[in-house]
Amino acid sequence: MLKELRIDGAHREGLDGGPPRWLWGLIAALVALTLLGGAAWWYWAGNKPIAVQTATVRANGQGASPNAVLQATGYVTARRMATVSAQMTGTLTEVLIDEGVKVKKGQVLARLDDTGLRAGLAAAEANIRTAEANLGQLRAQLAQAQADERRQIELNASGMTTRQSREQAATGVKTVAAQLEAAQRQVEAAQAQARQAKVNFDYATVRAPFDGVVTARAAQVGEIISPLSAGGGFTRTGVGTIVDMDSLEVSVDVNEAYIAQVKPDMPCEAVLDAYPDWKIPARVVTVIPSADRGKATVKVRVALEQKDERVVPDMGVRVSFLAAKPKVDAKPVPGVLLPAEAVVQRDGAQVVFVVQENRAEQRAVQLGSDVGKFRLATAGVKAGEAVVLAPSAELKQGSAVVSKE
Repeated sequence: MLKELRIDGAHREGLDGGPPRWLWGLIAALVALTLLGGAAWWYWAGNKPIAVQTATVRANGQGASPNAVLQATGYVTARRMATVSAQMTGTLTEVLIDEGVKVKKGQVLARLDDTGLRAGLAAAEANIRTAEANLGQLRAQLAQAQADERRQIELNASGMTTRQSREQAATGVKTVAAQLEAAQRQVEAAQAQARQAKVNFDYATVRAPFDGVVTARAAQVGEIISPLSAGGGFTRTGVGTIVDMDSLEVSVDVNEAYIAQVKPDMPCEAVLDAYPDWKIPARVVTVIPSADRGKATVKVRVALEQKDERVVPDMGVRVSFLAAKPKVDAKPVPGVLLPAEAVVQRDGAQVVFVVQENRAEQRAVQLGSDVGKFRLATAGVKAGEAVVLAPSAELKQGSAVVSKE
C-alpha cells in the first residue's frame, strides 16, 4: 500500500513549484517564431522599394540655354487653318485631296453633283437668248415706226394727210420705244439670272482658299456635305482641313507670377519634343492680355524664325526665354546636363543616383560650371540615363526604387 502512494518524477516537478516541461517547450517555440518574424520584417523593410522622382539626363545643348531667364511649354499652332466645305448642300462625286498633299490657292479639291445646277444654268442662258431676240425684233419695229412718222410729217406738211395720222405715227414710235426699253430690262434680268445660276454652278466645285497642306480628309465620294450640320451624323460639314504651314507659331502658357519677365520681340529658343537636338531660334510676338483663372497662366505667342516640314501643328514644344540673343557660332561644352537637385554629398563626394533595373546605383560625378538651372557633368553619367531627384538619406547603393515619373 505504501508503494501505491509514492509520487513519480513527472508529477513531482509540478508539485515542487517549477514549470512543467511542456511549458518550457511552448516558450521556446514562441521565441523562435518571434525571431523568425523579426528577421522576415527586417528583410522585407530593408528591400521595400523607395518611391523616387526621376529625370532624364540630357546632353549639353539639349537643355536650357545659359542665358535663359524663363522656360515654358506649349504647342505648335497654325494662325491660318481652314476646314474647307462647299457653300451648298450636295453629294460628292469627286474628292481630289488626301492627307499630306500640298495645294495651291484656287486648286480644285472636290466636286459635287451638278446635274440640276447645269440644267438651271442652261435654262438661264436660253432665257438670255430669247430676251435678246425679242429686243432685236422691237428695235426693227422701232425703226419702222420712226420711218412711218417721218413720212406722215412730210405728207402733213404738203396737206396730203391729216394731223391725226401724224399724231398716230408719233404715238406708234413712243409705244415701240417703250416696249424696246422693257425688252432691254428683260435682257438685263435674264443676264443677272444667268450670273446667279453660274455662281450656284461654281458652288458645286470646292477650291482651296489659300496655299497650304491638307492635314485631314473628312469626306468620301458619295457622301452628302453641307455648310451647316443637318444632324443625325449622315451629313458632313467639310471636305478636309488645310493648314498654311508658313503661319505656324508656338503658343505657350507662362505662369502669371513670371509674366512680367516676358516682353514683345524677346529672343527665345524653341525645342520640339520630337527633335530635342534641334534648337529653333524664335521671338515673342505678343503677350495675350487675358489670364486663365483655373491655371493661373497667361498665353504668349512665339514666332518661329526657322520652319521646315518637321514642324507640324499640335507638336509639343519647350520654349526658353532668353536675356540676349545667342551667338550663332557658340558650341556647347562636352558633357551632360543634370538637374541641380539630383546632385548630393555622400562621404565627401558629389554623387548622383542612377536608376538601373529598379535599383539605385550610386555614382560619383565630376561637375563643371552651372548651365542655367542645370549642373554640367563631365564624367560619371551619360545622356539618356534616369537620375533620382532630391535623393533621401535612406537611399543607398543597390536600394530598390520605384519611379514616380
